[in-house]
Amino acid sequence: MKESVIKVVLVGCGGISRAWVKPLQERKDARLVGLVDIRKEAAENLASQFNLQDIPVGTDLPSMLKTVQPEAVFDCTTPESHYSVAMTAFGHGCHVLAEKPMADTLSHAQKLVEISLKKKRIYAIIQNRRYTRWIRGIVNLVRSKILGQLTTLTSDFFIGAHFGGFRDRMKHVLLLDMAIHTFDAARFISGVDPVSVFCHEWNPVGSWYEHDASAIALFEMTGGVVYSYRGSWCAEGMNTSWEGQWRLIGSKGSAVWDGNERCQVERVKGKTGFKREVEKLEVGFPELPLEGHSGLIDEFLRCVRQGKKPLTAAEDNIKSLAMVLAAVESSQKNKPVKVVW
Repeated sequence: MKESVIKVVLVGCGGISRAWVKPLQERKDARLVGLVDIRKEAAENLASQFNLQDIPVGTDLPSMLKTVQPEAVFDCTTPESHYSVAMTAFGHGCHVLAEKPMADTLSHAQKLVEISLKKKRIYAIIQNRRYTRWIRGIVNLVRSKILGQLTTLTSDFFIGAHFGGFRDRMKHVLLLDMAIHTFDAARFISGVDPVSVFCHEWNPVGSWYEHDASAIALFEMTGGVVYSYRGSWCAEGMNTSWEGQWRLIGSKGSAVWDGNERCQVERVKGKTGFKREVEKLEVGFPELPLEGHSGLIDEFLRCVRQGKKPLTAAEDNIKSLAMVLAAVESSQKNKPVKVVW
């Protein structure tokens, strides 16, 4: 039996929306039926770029949803708009896949989780880095217990990013704009939840940002795991990958991962000596049929059909947002704070 085509309205037609439209156009089981943006010309430009001139464009989301009656809304708007977009979509019976972070405040995020569960609608967040073969291999390594019990997780993110525009004037630019990816990856890799955090932000000499663009955060996680984060948006030279550089320490060994395809693993095999003898192991990176945005969109649409929960469902992803907001709070108060969601 042929599957019905899921109708999708995309709202927010800025630069990031292109990463959503391309994989959606490659599918036969879903179709864009409307584009919405507060600037109509942005929606028209996106339609023109992807040869979508035959679908309606507009500036009013409720009107668009009433007209085309989609099953899903793709939210590519700014964080402060996510709450109103999702609430509008839920009010029209739609499932929602949204850009990160899921909301601008914890209270908004909590309300969105509550409403989505009440209305039995899927609310999922684009955490595209969970959908790469590299991180899946690292997750499999931890779950296999080859390293024993995970005790310590560290990540470094250092990139000299000359964006220009709003980010140059944004407060907590590293934590709010980028750390959500790394914090979410830490949760995915470790399989544990955040408990508390102590964070320090600063703006180094020579920074082209108006506010703090560097940060160090120390998280206590469940199960006794400690996760430490070091990052900067204004680190010139010796840049890490966009996924960061990681060290995983377990009770029986350690791994160093560059965020992409390179991972070195050593496990203890000796039982005597000041430094125990180790053996080097290989990490298997599973082949995925679809990765990144394509993989996440594929899972989301499948879950809409099957009534299942995607990996990045909001009721779980809120914990990653909580890590970011708690880190900001800790930095402002200059003391450890609890991570609550």
